[in-house]
Amino acid sequence: MMVVTRSGACSPAKFDVALQQCRANSTHLVLYLASDIATLTRFYPAASDQSPTSSSQSHPRDISGSCLSSQISREMENNLPVNIHEYQELAKKALPKMHYDYINGGAEDEHTLRDNIAAYGRILLRPRVLVDVSNINMSTSLLGYKMPSPIIVAPTGSHKLANPEGEVATARAAASCNSIMVLSFSSSCRIEEVASSCSAIRFYQLYVFKNRDVSATLVRRAESHGFKAIVLTVDTPMLGRREADIRNKMVAPPNENLEGLMSFDDLDSTDGSKLEKYARDTLDPSLSWKDVEWLKSITSLPILLKGIVTAEDARKAVEVGAAGVIVSNHGARQLDYAPATISALEEIVKAVAGAVPVLVDGGVRRGTDVLKALALGARAVMVGRPVLFGLAARGEAGAKHVIEMLNRELELAMALCGCRSVAEVTRDRVLTEGDRLRALL
Repeated sequence: MMVVTRSGACSPAKFDVALQQCRANSTHLVLYLASDIATLTRFYPAASDQSPTSSSQSHPRDISGSCLSSQISREMENNLPVNIHEYQELAKKALPKMHYDYINGGAEDEHTLRDNIAAYGRILLRPRVLVDVSNINMSTSLLGYKMPSPIIVAPTGSHKLANPEGEVATARAAASCNSIMVLSFSSSCRIEEVASSCSAIRFYQLYVFKNRDVSATLVRRAESHGFKAIVLTVDTPMLGRREADIRNKMVAPPNENLEGLMSFDDLDSTDGSKLEKYARDTLDPSLSWKDVEWLKSITSLPILLKGIVTAEDARKAVEVGAAGVIVSNHGARQLDYAPATISALEEIVKAVAGAVPVLVDGGVRRGTDVLKALALGARAVMVGRPVLFGLAARGEAGAKHVIEMLNRELELAMALCGCRSVAEVTRDRVLTEGDRLRALL
């Protein structure tokens, strides 16, 4: 039984999280104070005719299977967030500050964090009209796998910070949308647990540890449980300076996938986050291009390199046999003042010259952002934080709704730009800052 015995306002996000936790644990939600239900009805008026009498203040009210519960649930479903920003606001209210800062924060001054989003706003669309857009086809393919849309769930860690079901809930949400999910090495659910949760195409994201046997074991486990590709993160020889985590003394969440492989007994830190010390003690700063060859020697899965932001590194990735390049600055959590990923995308697309698919992540908040990335040459677009915001606000249903919203927004943007298929989302559909500057010359 979960008992809410709080005074003051009851936010819809916190209430929804409580309901999600109860559903996950097959428990009952009890509002102990009449004031809780009274404040709740300010957000969900349909429940007002079920408000308790004053005598309820001294008796817990079980709403798990009651008319009140069903009316509140209906009201919540009728008042869903309409965009990613609203989901972010709900997530901020629902999560402890330490956890929200961990999910949403970036490195140092957070210039790149802001610019990842702002850079999309500096790209304009060039719609074509009088095109028959009665049928829009958003499908594409990646590494031979067909996708109903080019939106992929990016690897983000520790989903249980957002919801008790963690990555299992995210995996089910992605599968219900037929979206590829990339499972983070820092997943709070075991590889095997996520793999058995639903049938879907999934990739596995890997860091290289000082102890190579740990990385090799994770690769073997992912491969044996049906993961279709390895996404090697190459921009983290050491952890970026995430000042919010340092200030909050962020604790490294448990990583069940590393149980029995590594010891975490000594994570005390007096001058930073425990997460920072964990990364310093485990990640290999000597990681280099030759380690891509090592990784290829231990798996038959295709390997995509995530963390490329320059043409030089993109060409090198092709030379060493990468199956794909992911333009990423690690969600602006590593090197501040690195370029916004959408600003670096076209340079990298030109550098690989079609040899391998190019993906991009970072800053995507709208379907129009996805369209802009496709126009600049991305094969697919990876979305991380928005899915976590949905998960924090409404559990699996929220994560699914975020993916669905972005897909609907992309479909609408394609129609309004006169693009009937992904193949028609071409370079001439966007106007970048560079385009505008060149027009002045």
